[in-house]
Amino acid sequence: MQNLPSDIQEFLESYPNGSDDRSLSDNLEFYSNRLRCRPDNLLVEQIHERWIGDYDKLEYKHGFIQWLFPIREYGMNYESQPLQPHELEALKSDPYAISRIIASYKLMLDFYGMRLVSLETGEVGRSLAPRNYMARYKNLVRSSHNNLRISRILKCLSEFGLERLNRGFLLHVLNEQSQSKELYSSGIRGSMDRWWANCLRNDADRAWIQATIVKVRAGNGFVFTKELYREALKRRLSNGHLGEAVSDEA
Repeated sequence: MQNLPSDIQEFLESYPNGSDDRSLSDNLEFYSNRLRCRPDNLLVEQIHERWIGDYDKLEYKHGFIQWLFPIREYGMNYESQPLQPHELEALKSDPYAISRIIASYKLMLDFYGMRLVSLETGEVGRSLAPRNYMARYKNLVRSSHNNLRISRILKCLSEFGLERLNRGFLLHVLNEQSQSKELYSSGIRGSMDRWWANCLRNDADRAWIQATIVKVRAGNGFVFTKELYREALKRRLSNGHLGEAVSDEA
């Protein structure tokens, strides 16, 4: 495996040294809307209802992200628990829990100045008025702790079988960087190239996205347009592949 951060290697290998502690079930109970997160003392559906658009709360509170996006790793909130395999299996089989995870993703997309255009393909677009996507983009560029949050979000979506959302998010950011020079800070590019783009367990998808990122970073007149973005997602939906790497003549 290429020289990757250790947390990414463990993620891609599905945490080979992990265990399943059946005495732990906080994530299962939280996403069943029966347990309140700590320290905020809210059910998951209450967070969705009360915090949408409350950007100060989402920016400055730090304990909720481990509850909304549980993964097999420890986070900074000691009152949360790492996701256990038995919880993952139970939640994946519960359509209500999966709907809540998608709602958590939409909550954070809105915070980042984005919206989910298609649940089927994972396509993401800019937030629409009266939302101000530009202000949210500026915040994302400025507040680098959100880069770590996004890594967690993408790992979580992958764990729950929602990698189409990862593909849509990653290629949306790449389109913004390539076509509009938005979200183009060195911090975001560094996090995307080394962490985010590797938060995909599907080898073919990961390789195609990485190759397209390399092509964008190289310049040489290539622009990853909105049209190319949508075509890639449509190909993935129709034939299971994002497609061949875009040729030099594209």
